Amino acid sequence: MKDTPLITVIVPVYNILEYLPRCVHSITAQTYQNLEIILVDDGSTDGTGALCDELAAEDRRIRVYHKENGGSSSARNLALRYAAGEYVGFVDSDDYIAPGMYQRLMDGIRNFSVSAAQTGRDEIDEKGNALPNICEPPEEPVVIEDRHFMEELLLHRGDCSFCTKLIRRDLFPEDGFPPDRLNEDFHLLIRMLPEMGEILSLPGQDYHVFYRIGSNSRKADRETFSRVYGDSVENADMAAELVKRNYPELEKTAFRFGVFQRLEYLLHIPISQMRRDNGLYMEVVSYLRKNWLMAMKNPILTGKNKIYHTLFGIAPKKIRQLHAALRR
Repeated sequence: MKDTPLITVIVPVYNILEYLPRCVHSITAQTYQNLEIILVDDGSTDGTGALCDELAAEDRRIRVYHKENGGSSSARNLALRYAAGEYVGFVDSDDYIAPGMYQRLMDGIRNFSVSAAQTGRDEIDEKGNALPNICEPPEEPVVIEDRHFMEELLLHRGDCSFCTKLIRRDLFPEDGFPPDRLNEDFHLLIRMLPEMGEILSLPGQDYHVFYRIGSNSRKADRETFSRVYGDSVENADMAAELVKRNYPELEKTAFRFGVFQRLEYLLHIPISQMRRDNGLYMEVVSYLRKNWLMAMKNPILTGKNKIYHTLFGIAPKKIRQLHAALRR
């Protein structure tokens, strides 16, 4: 239907028995009805796979695929291969969405003649408490060109989540999301930005993130060092190369992003892993030392960033030990 193009909503699913019905029912209740909903059971072991089939029996728009466990990226990529929609959206299986989300996004895409649109998101913890906003939605609709969107991402002000977005299907590359990587949304989005051209950002918060300790990078154990920090360093290097090719005017911003991601890595890595036989750790320290002067001249890095850069370049392990002692 020309006026109501088909939207494919992709939900990767893994051991989420308690929260999956809320997620799926928030999608089936959308005021925009021309949907296909693809649930990908990523090798669940708690009965979630059977629940997916039960939910599909409730609504003919739901299709279910069962696969061996391979992670969120592989589940999303499988669904992308079978997606029939002209536009694609994603919802994480522990989250849920407002009833009018996809109607608002589709109306925005048509009214502003763009290939992608995003809404805002809020976060709620397991006790029902609202958490601080990660990204602030605009007060009115705004069309953001790809160069400016990249800049906002590099300054940690933009929203890289695919879950808040509706994107034309043909913009996705064949290889899709990178496998075996956290922060995969950032990785794929910055690759797609040059082809997107513009993204519409809408006011309001239609996507509701349920902050569940233990999911992906949300770890309660301080000694558990999430891969997300290492992946973020690699993403920063990829972003620097992409900026060099497509947005050379943002090279100083990309350099600032690379430094910031490495400082985050050093602030979170367990002290016990700060060893000479840890290749990534040694590479991060070496990068800070080699690029110290460039960092000091960078107008975008804050004074605090530059102090941390200097200290971690001189004695990273001792600085972490001091930092840990002060926090106690």
